[in-house]
Amino acid sequence: MEDKKGALLLGTESIGKLLKKYAMPAIIAMTASSLYNMVDSIFIGHGVGAMAISGLAITFPFMNLAAALGSLVGVGASTVTAIELGKKNYDKGCKALANTVILNIFIGIIFSIICLIFLKPILYFFGASEETLPYAYDYMFVILLGNIITHLYLGLNSVLRASGHPNEAMIATIMTVVTNIFLDWLFIYPLGLGIKGAAIATIMAQTIPLVYLLRIFSRKDELIRFKRKDFVIDFKIIKDIISVGMSPFLLNSALCVIVILINNSLKKYGGDLSVGAYGIVNRISFIFVMIVLGLTQGMQPIVSYNFGARQFDRVNEALKKTIYLAIITLTTGFVIGETIPGVVCRFFTDDEQLIEISVIGMRVVMITFPIIGLQIVSGNFFQSIGNAKKAIFLSLSRQVIFLIPLLLILPRFFGIKGVWFCMPISDVVATILAAILLKRHFKNIREIQKKEIRHFTDTMPNNDNQ
Repeated sequence: MEDKKGALLLGTESIGKLLKKYAMPAIIAMTASSLYNMVDSIFIGHGVGAMAISGLAITFPFMNLAAALGSLVGVGASTVTAIELGKKNYDKGCKALANTVILNIFIGIIFSIICLIFLKPILYFFGASEETLPYAYDYMFVILLGNIITHLYLGLNSVLRASGHPNEAMIATIMTVVTNIFLDWLFIYPLGLGIKGAAIATIMAQTIPLVYLLRIFSRKDELIRFKRKDFVIDFKIIKDIISVGMSPFLLNSALCVIVILINNSLKKYGGDLSVGAYGIVNRISFIFVMIVLGLTQGMQPIVSYNFGARQFDRVNEALKKTIYLAIITLTTGFVIGETIPGVVCRFFTDDEQLIEISVIGMRVVMITFPIIGLQIVSGNFFQSIGNAKKAIFLSLSRQVIFLIPLLLILPRFFGIKGVWFCMPISDVVATILAAILLKRHFKNIREIQKKEIRHFTDTMPNNDNQ
C-alpha cells in the first residue's frame, strides 16, 4: 500500500531527502498558517481600525490556550502514531486516531462552554479596556462557537502528517488560508461585518479542510484510518497521547500566561496602542518561528520512526540538519526585523503612532533570533523521541522559569522598554540550557550504541572454535 511504503521509507531513505519530503510541506503549511493569522490582522487593521488590532491582540491568550489543548491531543497523537508505525504496530495507530477524535470533541465542548460563560471577565483579565473589549468580545464569541471544528481540524491534520501524508496535510492548510483570505475580504468589506466577520471567516475556512481530512481517514486503503470498533476510549492510548502532548500543551499554556502579563504590562506602561504593537510584532515574528516549527514537524516522523527502530545515527543526523536549517531561517528574520521593520509594519496599519511603537518592539524582540532555533528544535526533538520530561522542561524554561520573573521585575525599573527586553534575555538563557541538554543526549546515545555493539559482538559465534 502507498501509505505503508511511505512510512517504511522513513527508516531507509536518506535524511536529506526525507527532510525535504516531510519538512517542505510542513513549512508551507506552517507558513500558510501564520499568513492565515496575519491576514486577519491586516484586514482588521485596514478595514476596521488601529484599536481593533489592539482588541485582536487581547484575544491572543485565548488562541494560545486553544492551541495548547489542540497540541495536547494533536501532537501527542501524531507522535504516538509515528512511533507505532516505526514498530509496525498499525492497529494501535488506528486506535490513536479514533481516540484523537474523541478527545478533541470532548475538550472542545468543555473549553467553549466555560469560556463563553465567563467571556467578558476573562477578556478584562487578559488586558482589555473599555475601548478594546467590544472588538475582543465580538471576535472570541464567534471563535468559541466553532471551537470543536478548530480542534478536530488541527488534531487530524497533525496525525495525517505523521502517518506518511505530508502533502495532503499541506493541502488542507492551504485550503484554509485561501478560503480565509477570500472570506475575510467578503465579510469585512462588502458585507461590513467588521471584526466579527473575520472570526466567521476563520471558522468557515476550517470547515472545508476538516471534511477533506475526514474523507482521507475514511478510505479503506489507508494504513491509519477510521475503524468503527476503535471509537472506544482507550485509557492507555490516551495516557500515551497526553504524556507526549504535555510538553507543547504546557508551552502554549505558558504562552497564554506570558501574553496576559505582556498585554497588561504594555497597557500599564504604554496604553492600548502598545498592546496593538505587540500584536503586530507577534504576527511578524511568528512567520519565521512557524517556518522553524514546520521544520520540526518534518523532523518529527523521521526522528520518531528511527528512534522506534533504534537507528540512532539517523536520529542524530535529522536533528543536526534541522537545527542548521532553523538557524538560517531565524537569522533571515533577524535581518528583516532589524533593517526594514517600518516597511513590514505598514502592511498592518496606516496609524503612524502604532507603527512607531511596533518598530521599537520588533527590533528588540528579534535581536536574538539567530540563536533561538536551537532551543525550539531541541524541545520538539525530545518530544519526538517520547522523552516527555526533557521536552516539558525545555518548553517551560523560556516561558515560565525565565520570562515570567523578568516580566514581573524589569518593567518596574525600565517601563515599556523593560517589557520588550524580557523576551530576548530569556531567549539567550533558554538556548544555553537547551545546548547543555543536547550535549548530554549525544553522550547517552553514544553509550547505548557502544553497549549494543558489545552485546552483538559477544553473541556472535567464535570462528576460531569452529
